[in-house]
Amino acid sequence: MLRIREVKIPISLDNKEYILKKISKLLNLKKEEIIEYKILKKSIDARNKNNIMFIYELALNLKNENKIHLTKNISKYIENKYEFIKNKELNCRPIIVGSGPAGLFCAYMLALTGCNPIILERGEKIEDRVKTVENFFKTNKLNPESNIQFGEGGAGTFSDGKLNTLTKDKLNRHKKVFEIFIENGAPSEIMYLNKPHIGTDILRKVIINIRNKIISLGGEFKYNSKVTNLIIDNNKIKGVVVNNNEKILSDIVVLAIGHSARDTFYMLNDNNIKMKPKNFAIGLRIEHPREMIDKSQYGDNYKLLDPASYKLTYTTKDNRSVYSFCMCPGGFVVNASSEENRLCINGMSNYKRDEVNSNSAIVVNITTADFYNKLFGGIELQRKLEEKAYIEGKGNIPIQLYKDFKNNVKTTELGEILPNTKGNYTLSNLNNILPKYISDSIKEALPVFGKKIKGFDREDSILLGIEARTSSPVVIERDEYLTSSVEGLYPCGEGAGYAGGITTAAIDGIKVAEAIVKK
Repeated sequence: MLRIREVKIPISLDNKEYILKKISKLLNLKKEEIIEYKILKKSIDARNKNNIMFIYELALNLKNENKIHLTKNISKYIENKYEFIKNKELNCRPIIVGSGPAGLFCAYMLALTGCNPIILERGEKIEDRVKTVENFFKTNKLNPESNIQFGEGGAGTFSDGKLNTLTKDKLNRHKKVFEIFIENGAPSEIMYLNKPHIGTDILRKVIINIRNKIISLGGEFKYNSKVTNLIIDNNKIKGVVVNNNEKILSDIVVLAIGHSARDTFYMLNDNNIKMKPKNFAIGLRIEHPREMIDKSQYGDNYKLLDPASYKLTYTTKDNRSVYSFCMCPGGFVVNASSEENRLCINGMSNYKRDEVNSNSAIVVNITTADFYNKLFGGIELQRKLEEKAYIEGKGNIPIQLYKDFKNNVKTTELGEILPNTKGNYTLSNLNNILPKYISDSIKEALPVFGKKIKGFDREDSILLGIEARTSSPVVIERDEYLTSSVEGLYPCGEGAGYAGGITTAAIDGIKVAEAIVKK
């Protein structure tokens, strides 16, 4: 097969017939000489809004590829496959703590090798979790163990389902992740789109299918099963304590906890598991009309394209990084709280991304120096600001117009943009929540972002607080074999500090599964 790059297709002519015609022209072939093609990559070039193009990279099966002259954009294509290598038969059932993407994919790979993993999840299975979260949106009655942060599928289940990754993995683990997603109900396009996403609505069904596959292979799920302590003997893991009473024994425990498992971090510290603080980010979310963002990004042709995303960055005069994070085209802002009397938010989109507003976090980098390198200084800062957000919003999501945020006055009336939230909101003054260095950084950045995206800094843009769970504030240290300071205990995924989203967490889960069966 051959690989052909930089195949440019006008967005109005994006169909199989035209693609075949384009390939024929580029290779000087008759269409009959092209047996089939496979899409390897697809992205958008919107630099010229009057002539937006899809850019394809394709694998071609031709009747006679030897007649094609190889060039920079035309080369031989060999498909690289991921291979899971198993060197060891386990003499115990591995325990996986957490059923987010890291835990699920670690369990999936171990189950494929006949290891019969036990997955412990502090929250509910996805069917029950969805009902609990919907009830929270309506009543503000929080279940601290099962919410947007905790439960089967992890925090990413109630998000946009983005699968972006900048990780260059020579072993093609990312392809394996996408293949497993597709096998379990995700759209096949995630394999080639430049910015793939599943959407919260489809992702929930995919997670159920992955769970059922693991069970069919001998895995076992235990819900409402919070790991409250570790069983350690002579610096070796021997099992875990669940809900303060039940002991489950194993020489292998994978800590695939989420970035919000604060109580678990403290428990690990009590057990002398080596950890260190890490940088993260804190800020607000901002909402704009989806049509405004789409027009700014794509011009008058925006209706021919899927809802637009953006990535914005800025460095302040005080050398603070301010950037957009977890952008949700056509989505909601959701109350993502997991602790009583504390409030945090996140963004969420369905697969179609067809809600009236688009939103994104606008966050400011927080370094360990900001909390004096204290191990749990980041958690303390998060909790302090989330408490302020809860008070300012009177238990609801605090929101403010951009013009009022600039002038440090409470919003009393909305403009043309109406909030699109899951969970109630309260008109507020977000300056009462944020430290001055964060609010000043956001105020400095937004006019700059307004020059990049028309209308981004419009006066009635809606700001919502607080976005504090961008990533884990700690790292659970691990060695070259991916084990912690206790033998047999494997930190894994985003909560442990080794991932930054669904795909990278899933990849890390596969890496840990590899380490377990190779050691």
